[in-house]
Amino acid sequence: MGDTAAPDLDRLLAEHSTWLAIERGVAVNTLAAYQRDLAAYAAFLRGRGVDVARLTEGDVDAYVEHLKSARDEDGKQRWSAASVARAVVAVRSFHRFCLTEGHLDLDPSEDVTAPRVPQGIPKALTEPEVEALLGAVTGDDAAARRDRAILETLYATGLRISELVGLDLGAIDLEEGFLRAFGKGARERIVPVGHTASAAIEAWLPARASVLARARRDRSDPDALFVNPRGGRLTRQGCWKIVSAYGLRAGLGGRLSPHVLRHSCATHMVDRGADLRVVQELLGHASVSTTQIYTKVTQSRLRAVYEAAHPRAKLRISPELAVPSGGRQA
Repeated sequence: MGDTAAPDLDRLLAEHSTWLAIERGVAVNTLAAYQRDLAAYAAFLRGRGVDVARLTEGDVDAYVEHLKSARDEDGKQRWSAASVARAVVAVRSFHRFCLTEGHLDLDPSEDVTAPRVPQGIPKALTEPEVEALLGAVTGDDAAARRDRAILETLYATGLRISELVGLDLGAIDLEEGFLRAFGKGARERIVPVGHTASAAIEAWLPARASVLARARRDRSDPDALFVNPRGGRLTRQGCWKIVSAYGLRAGLGGRLSPHVLRHSCATHMVDRGADLRVVQELLGHASVSTTQIYTKVTQSRLRAVYEAAHPRAKLRISPELAVPSGGRQA
């Protein structure tokens, strides 16, 4: 055992959080998700009266089953398969850390399996729907200029919402048409912007300067590219509301979110022949296997177009009629 005294669960959780933030460099939102999942895990262990030094695989399995079987007041499953899988990832990370650092002698989570999460196909907008969305921003005031720049940038670059609101003015090079984004794990990548998005950002900059000039210094963020009316950095929630509002205005109902624009950017590029490795780099995916989902989107669209256009694509005939009279099947 690495520690002479019995390990304290709260202390181990705090050390794990510090390790994630400093050694692993995980994003703030990712760190918060780990902390929430592990707080729930700790509460479960305490409820069972289990000493962290004596945890077994059975205890971890029991926690996973607890999450799977939890129901809300309407009798519906409380946690989705994706939520349970995420919780298992957090628990495994915690126990691997404890073992590696010598705090515990065993990793009881090593052989625990997470539920399989079905890989859904992203619901991308069509190109006409994107045009309708971008056309829904009217006016020339500061808010309209900012919102137009936000929508154009999300669609042009495929940025995550956290990456967009985290952009600083110094990360944009409009002359060259590139921006510097920081993705998951603080990984930096250079992303092309495109002419329309660059023009929208350029139109926003004078309005941004006016907003900051009127703002109180203690509430403003002079480094942020996208700011709220008080001059502070736009939040994820604020950006989400802006995008959703224009989705409603463009007649898209509740379908639109910043992530849908990210999906749409990637899907339309693959539809038009972009190499998957290029799209992977653009989106900041760690593995090209994540990007390959967009080929499934393209294939499904190909099938839909084929079935709608080919005269015999949906023709139903009996097997007997498929064989010419007097002939035989190969």
